[in-house]
Amino acid sequence: MSFPGSSAPLRYPFEEAPEYGAGIEVAEGVLWLRLPLPMALDHVNIYAIDEGDHWSIVDAGVYSKKMVGMWESILAGPLKGKPVGRVILTHHHPDHVGMAGWFVERGAELVTTRTAYLMSRMLILDVEGEATEQAKAFWRAAGMAPDIYAQRCADRPFNFADISYPLPIGYSRLQQGDRFRAGGRDWDVHIGNGHAPEHLTLWSQSDNLVIAGDQILPSISPNIGVHPAEPDADPVGEWLEACERLSNLARADHLVLGGHKLPFSGLPVRMRQLIDNHHGGLRRLLKHLETPQTAVECFAPLFKRKISGGVYGLAMVEAYAHLNHLHQTGEVTRSRREDGAWLWQKA
Repeated sequence: MSFPGSSAPLRYPFEEAPEYGAGIEVAEGVLWLRLPLPMALDHVNIYAIDEGDHWSIVDAGVYSKKMVGMWESILAGPLKGKPVGRVILTHHHPDHVGMAGWFVERGAELVTTRTAYLMSRMLILDVEGEATEQAKAFWRAAGMAPDIYAQRCADRPFNFADISYPLPIGYSRLQQGDRFRAGGRDWDVHIGNGHAPEHLTLWSQSDNLVIAGDQILPSISPNIGVHPAEPDADPVGEWLEACERLSNLARADHLVLGGHKLPFSGLPVRMRQLIDNHHGGLRRLLKHLETPQTAVECFAPLFKRKISGGVYGLAMVEAYAHLNHLHQTGEVTRSRREDGAWLWQKA
């Protein structure tokens, strides 16, 4: 679930993505790979950086027996039989971290931010057979539709371990301001937030490459959600701060290698779009809150389209995040309904 974003001013040097299992060289020594995902956003981009006798890969896709087979074909094909010696994780979500442990078990070094590592390892270890009381309380607080609530309470929850290989202890940390050497380039480390805490982005010093993960995407904005573990979080505020800060680094000639969709240039325009999209959503939401509303009653002004069952949960956590932001800036108030739902209203 994400806000739509116009991509008209952006430029796409590569009109077509590589076939699954194939690779396209997007810069000297940098291959763009694409792997399938079992979800609405049906792919993830992987970038392989040539280190001479091995490869560094940026993100790893989900884990399954099928994906192990696909990676074995990639290693023998586009990666020319050389091993993966390093996995660089942009953030902790399972479509990026799922296969990382498989590579680490085979000798690869894991490089990421502290928060991404800790959250990945914790969530992969945390296997739940049924919905927790905290999750149920959060769903009620959002005003989840009764039929969806009942179904979620009855179903086994999704667990990171369902599509992630166990992640061993030990990693190498990157943090804001670090300089990182990969593929003959020096990369400046700049940390994003909002979509995922302490999200890694890498900015090449020697040419125009930016490895952005899900922090900066064309045509869509990444999901920014609040979850039961931290129901009073303000990821929208963190997102806007990160976008403003990263926009100061943006150049029109940057080639942005994102976690989804196509590589693109025109980064200053895209950063302004990402910021303006969320400010626009907040303005529409405030107008909608002239009368009290639950989080799930805020889909229409935020997303401007009908929300179907497949993305209901993503829409709910994103609506909740925008309401939290307005609440923490003092622009809305909230009160508990008898059923536990928060009713939000313009202050």
